[in-house]
Amino acid sequence: MTATEHALEIARIAARAAVEKKALDPVAFDVSERLAITDIFLIVAATNERQVGAVVDGIEDALLKAGVKTVRREGDRENRWVLLDFLDVVVHVQHSEARALYALERLWKDCPRLDLGPLDAEPEPAPE
Repeated sequence: MTATEHALEIARIAARAAVEKKALDPVAFDVSERLAITDIFLIVAATNERQVGAVVDGIEDALLKAGVKTVRREGDRENRWVLLDFLDVVVHVQHSEARALYALERLWKDCPRLDLGPLDAEPEPAPE
């Protein structure tokens, strides 16, 4: 089993939104083989708590425009590590220090890393 195209598109929209808010080093893993509850983990970092909040808001806004609602949001009180659950995709927005400390990339290194494509530009609209 691999991540669905729908999940990959959600991850790409979230990653683009995060980068627009100056998030650092977005990385996505296909965790569908290891977890039954989601297909993709997207991990991004921000340099301070205020930026973590801005990245979280940017991701939620972009996905809401795409018709995807947040199912669960945790950790937004301290803005050190905020988890956004979109069912098919779970986004981890971490303060840079928390990202280094918890090293989720090392934890999930056995899972395939996904290509998020170009993140600094708007995607080409799909032909109709």
